[in-house]
Amino acid sequence: MDTIAIITARGNSKRIPGKNKRDFLGKPIICYSIEAALSSGLFGEVMVSTDDAEIARIAREAGAAVPFLRSDAASDDYATTDDVLMEVLGEYEKRGRKFDYMACIYPTAPFVTAEKLKAAMELLRREDASGVMPVVSFSFPPQRGMAVRDGRLRYCYPENAMKRSQDLETIYHDCGQFYCYHVERYLACRGDLPDGYVPLVVSEMEVQDIDNLSDWKIAEIKYRMMREGEN
Repeated sequence: MDTIAIITARGNSKRIPGKNKRDFLGKPIICYSIEAALSSGLFGEVMVSTDDAEIARIAREAGAAVPFLRSDAASDDYATTDDVLMEVLGEYEKRGRKFDYMACIYPTAPFVTAEKLKAAMELLRREDASGVMPVVSFSFPPQRGMAVRDGRLRYCYPENAMKRSQDLETIYHDCGQFYCYHVERYLACRGDLPDGYVPLVVSEMEVQDIDNLSDWKIAEIKYRMMREGEN
């Protein structure tokens, strides 16, 4: 079986300029995703899809393949991750190569590790699933959330206002790090999996959205803590 890791790294970033190649604790942040994919030993191909020549150079030096640059259509502000994945799979098929499984890995995800990728791919095969998604539970139950209405705080779900957290269903959200797919099923529905995703639950200490420079600093602190814990 042939398996591919696709790291999606567009050159343009609005909120953090040069985000995908910015230094994160001593090296470009994209290198963490590349190194995790390579060290997992899972993939026959680890490639970076980018429209940026500098990102392509960094990716190749880190050991990833960049057999082609991303098209303009898959690089604008309206292109989705699915658009990118479909383009990559189509380009490889033109070159005579098809894949059985794939991982889509984001380039600003230093918390992705070889171990997480292995666990996700094992889940994918063992559960005969179409997709696996790493998720983390909300630190505070959304069922007890409030909104500002007419200048006052109001419970969105008043029936849950006095309930204990442990009595409410645990709700999860996407970690925003990577996804694993059965390629044939993915292509058949263009990523809109009818049978959904199998969850891989991740610790909150290993999840951080990086949308601004404050997020970036928090991610560096969490990353150091994660590594210290491993050692």
